[in-house]
Amino acid sequence: MNSFGKLFRVSIFGESHGVSVGIVVDGCPPGIPLFVTDFDEELARRKSGAKGTTPRQEADQPKIMSGVFNDRTTGAPITILFENTNTRSHDYSKFRDIPRPGHADFVAMNKFKGFDDYRGGGHFSGRLTLGLVAAGVIARKVIDPISVHSRILEVGGSPDIEKTIDLAVENRDSIGGIIQCTASGIPVGLGEPFFDSVEAVLSHMVFSIPAIKGVEFGSGFGAAKMKGSEHNDWFLDKDGKTASNYAGGINGGITNGNDIIFRVAVKPTSSTHAIQQTLNFKTGEIVDFEVEGRHDTCIALRVPPVLEAATAIVLADLMLVNKKY
Repeated sequence: MNSFGKLFRVSIFGESHGVSVGIVVDGCPPGIPLFVTDFDEELARRKSGAKGTTPRQEADQPKIMSGVFNDRTTGAPITILFENTNTRSHDYSKFRDIPRPGHADFVAMNKFKGFDDYRGGGHFSGRLTLGLVAAGVIARKVIDPISVHSRILEVGGSPDIEKTIDLAVENRDSIGGIIQCTASGIPVGLGEPFFDSVEAVLSHMVFSIPAIKGVEFGSGFGAAKMKGSEHNDWFLDKDGKTASNYAGGINGGITNGNDIIFRVAVKPTSSTHAIQQTLNFKTGEIVDFEVEGRHDTCIALRVPPVLEAATAIVLADLMLVNKKY
């Protein structure tokens, strides 16, 4: 339940306020150059600090514990660990009696019979995406020269990102966003029909990112408003290049050589300083509730590097499965 992939397989571990979080990457080909500094750029993109992000600051310094020798991957599982050094666990003690609306507190407590680490969201925390970003750095090396990049299209329903963030901070409430991801340089033939279609595998991984509530490929839901003659992508050459890309680079679940393009919907951060009402499970009363602590006003601001990493992980696995590496 904490692992993903067939040949390029990742296993995530840790809790938000535990000793550490991290990732194990199994199936990485041997001989790939890998240095600790390779992680710096992507981890910095994920970091908080900008307006609208949490004031919690962590060093996020990766420790490569296995799978690398003389700065090259060995073919053995690669374990990357990040220590948690800046936690305020007392902020979360009351959530046993009053689970936070929109969070996993209630379901975690029930599923794991009250033994879950509830501090900072525990194993459900967005902090665990550190491991995904680290694995994505390795995956990018496997899929090179394929490139993956993303951009924020809107936050809070507006393309004016800076103005909308300022207003959300002023209102002390959280907002969501929409992010588009594009993978270029894709070979023809990745994926399988039906259950292992590229859309299915990518969606599986993408929905593992906390706060993702929707995904659409190519024209997405807009396809329902189009005619078939409008939506079909005409071929321009024998390599499969098409005049349009409403299919998002995928036909029949298999890559067609055009860019893979998809968009995700990121929900508003569940933790908000706005006063809400919810149930006190101990007293049985409806009470006013405000989430204290340090939280992102708009978590969508920090999702792009995580989304790119998730995409690279999927593509690395597909490349190895389809013997394209």
